[in-house]
Amino acid sequence: MRLTSFTDYGLRALMRIASDPERVFSTAEIAEEFKVSRNHLNKIMQRLAHHGIVDTRRGAGGGAILARPAAEIGLGEIIRLLEEGQSLVECFSPVGDCSVTPVCRLKYTLAAAEAAFLAECDRKTLADIALPAEKPAIA
Repeated sequence: MRLTSFTDYGLRALMRIASDPERVFSTAEIAEEFKVSRNHLNKIMQRLAHHGIVDTRRGAGGGAILARPAAEIGLGEIIRLLEEGQSLVECFSPVGDCSVTPVCRLKYTLAAAEAAFLAECDRKTLADIALPAEKPAIA
């Protein structure tokens, strides 16, 4: 299974935000740290904010902060949200057109594998994968 870059970048951003949950992180800061498109990351943050994963603040000192504790945010929840509308294979799509669908036995195996993947992700939270907190430099 391969996750989209949308989900990959979203998970990285959330891992960073969870490393210091009291701090507001700007999209520009996170985009630069992970060498990803700021525009793409803005779209991800909008979706995360719309679904109550992060709170966003505009203006000077603005950015994103977790909307609830990292230990209450499941990885499966994040992945389902960010992968929404992305089918594992064409035949899982509501508009998919596969000529072997009526006799295909692979579809059920792949559906079970996808369910097992998400079930494993449901066992972990954002707190489990948060990046280590940065240690202050010793002068």
